[in-house]
Amino acid sequence: MTYNVQPLRTQQEINDFLFCLRRNQHAERDVFLFLIGINSGLRMSDIVKLKKQDLLTAKNPRIVEQKTGKTRILYLGSLQDLIQDYTKTLDPDDYLFPSSKGGHLEVNTVYQMFQKVAKLLGRDDIGTHTLRKTFGYHYYKKTKDVATLMEIFGHSSEKITKRYIGINEDEISETLLNFRLGF
Repeated sequence: MTYNVQPLRTQQEINDFLFCLRRNQHAERDVFLFLIGINSGLRMSDIVKLKKQDLLTAKNPRIVEQKTGKTRILYLGSLQDLIQDYTKTLDPDDYLFPSSKGGHLEVNTVYQMFQKVAKLLGRDDIGTHTLRKTFGYHYYKKTKDVATLMEIFGHSSEKITKRYIGINEDEISETLLNFRLGF
């Protein structure tokens, strides 16, 4: 089996995913995690470790990415109401995504949760990177700005970024949709 994680390409796919998450035991936490993921483009390993103080210390807070060690600015202005509401009962040092076992959720726990959602949706292309890819896919579709997206993701080339978010396949399909010769 190949590992083929894809973005959620339509608003309906996003709504369906949210519908499933809202039926979880920890629905508020799980929906918030999903919304932070699809609106930030962060890797899951960075999301699960976020604390209240990480998001509320500045207008555009900074984190150090676990994988790259690079400082990343988070642009979450459009989520401020959601963040304020979700964190109102948390202490500054509390994890945003606590585990019932203590500490924060583990990436593998989120993966297992997403696999349950994927099964409900009849999909085999969902993983923790689905959120990051969804952010990238919709950012690109809205802006067509692959250079900025490349910078956000820390990729070294536009080709890597487009392949990562599945844009190449979509663009080829769209351009060839009505392409016919010799008819």
